[in-house]
Amino acid sequence: MILLKRVLRGALQHPWRVATSLAMALACTLLVLVLPTVTQVFVNDVIMQRRHDLLLQTAALGIGAIFLRQVLFTLRTYGNNALEQGLIHDLRHQLYDKLQRLPIKWFDRHSSGETMSRVASDVPATERIIVETIDQTIPALFQFLIIAGWMTFQSWELTLVTLAPLPVIGLITHLHTRRAETRWRESSESSAALHSLLHDHLAGIRQIKAYTMEPEALARFDTASREAGKKHMRVMKGQAIVWPAVSLIAECGIILMLGCGTWWTLEGRMEAGTPIAFLVAWGFLFDPISRINPLTQLYLGGKVAAQRVFDILDLPDEAQLDEGERPNEFIGRVEFENACFSYDSDAPAIRDISFVAEPGTSIALVGPSGAGKSTLLNLLTRFYDTDSGRILLDGHPIDSLSKEWLRRHIGYVTQENFLFNGSIRDNLRLAKPDACDDEIWAALESANAANFVRQLPATLDTLAGERGARFSGGEKQRLSIARALLKNPPLLLLDEATSALDHETERLVQQALENLRADRTSFVIAHRLSTVRHADLICVLESGRLIDSGKHEELLARGGLYSRLCEASIRP
Repeated sequence: MILLKRVLRGALQHPWRVATSLAMALACTLLVLVLPTVTQVFVNDVIMQRRHDLLLQTAALGIGAIFLRQVLFTLRTYGNNALEQGLIHDLRHQLYDKLQRLPIKWFDRHSSGETMSRVASDVPATERIIVETIDQTIPALFQFLIIAGWMTFQSWELTLVTLAPLPVIGLITHLHTRRAETRWRESSESSAALHSLLHDHLAGIRQIKAYTMEPEALARFDTASREAGKKHMRVMKGQAIVWPAVSLIAECGIILMLGCGTWWTLEGRMEAGTPIAFLVAWGFLFDPISRINPLTQLYLGGKVAAQRVFDILDLPDEAQLDEGERPNEFIGRVEFENACFSYDSDAPAIRDISFVAEPGTSIALVGPSGAGKSTLLNLLTRFYDTDSGRILLDGHPIDSLSKEWLRRHIGYVTQENFLFNGSIRDNLRLAKPDACDDEIWAALESANAANFVRQLPATLDTLAGERGARFSGGEKQRLSIARALLKNPPLLLLDEATSALDHETERLVQQALENLRADRTSFVIAHRLSTVRHADLICVLESGRLIDSGKHEELLARGGLYSRLCEASIRP
């Protein structure tokens, strides 16, 4: 009940639309009374008393009421659809904003497909609760009470007979709902798993084709699809049994009502038009009951979806995203003091790392895969925080700084070289939203990307495709470097930023980076000797520890791991 109240609270953001919809629903319900009343007049007055003069005006009254009711229904339907889209937008906006404020660790544990399912499917299902409450449930309650009141005014005895099946129907519905909620939750979870698998397969379609894994991928998808269908059929099985039984009991009530009404008419206790009018009114009285099946499905599905949505909304935001110190200037001095971190408690990623990067210097991080090089960059961006020890930026403990401020002063080129499915201009303006085209071209020139961009038919307006699929690996890397250079940050992080470049292009990009190095502190992860040999400080890592540091010539003279890495990089 608390969850449903929380969902319905969203309607308070649109009070006038809700009030207008309910007012029209009430008017539509009152107009429903015209039809049984007109029927009663036709039988008791026009037919029994042969009042020909009442025929046309009674018929006109009935037609006018039906016409007005349909007009109001049309307006209410349009208004409710507009309300639904507004509510979906509000909640989707709120959920997406929350996702952006969650820590990276949350995304490490949840698949993109599952998250997309919550945004794309669970949000509309959640808001359908509000819309259907306004569009169906409350109007249905109005209709039931108004029709029941009218019938009671006509004949309270026949009304009791008409309502006799309701307690049995209520008991069956209650028992079914208690069991169905668990089945709806299982069905929703299996559907989310199917969406997650589909997302993974589509994202990895090149790998599937490259390794001729199509049969295996199809088999996994087939298993997940069958499981989703199986869970959904458990829901449908209960409904297939319960709702026909409800209809049977309700329709048997018609016979009971007509039987009693006919008997009392023969005895002279009521006019003939009364049971006939009750027959017409019965359809409107039990129409809300006929909506129990779809509304129950909707509420149970919406409740499960709402729980999945609120599970995310209730998560705490990433700590210090906006709060924390915001120094007036950032020179770029970085100091690691006995920094330790592990992604899980059993496997430390780095242990007791200590070194200093002076402002304007270039720090190269080298070592075998899994040595902890990318982890150090993740700690500098505060995607993760150290378990012990600390990192200082210009003497400020990094965990005292606002993450938003910190990340605005960092340029980060990752191994993935991710590009959004927008234009080249839009992708580069992520770094500087107000950048003019001249600034963009200057950044492209510095990253040696201007020539190939000029050769594109739409130049800066060329769409990158999903994840930058329209460009080669080297082109994506140069565009990513241009984006970082356009930001012009005091701290530059390059994680294998030149790994996909040919030697000539790498030389030109390195030259551009060398020109910029005097103005910023840069951390570079690379395996190529040419990339790291001119660094001011080379840190050699192995198994999460800093085992050596110094300049290129110093490390070569000492031998050890760095020397072996250099020999491996030039070995034919």
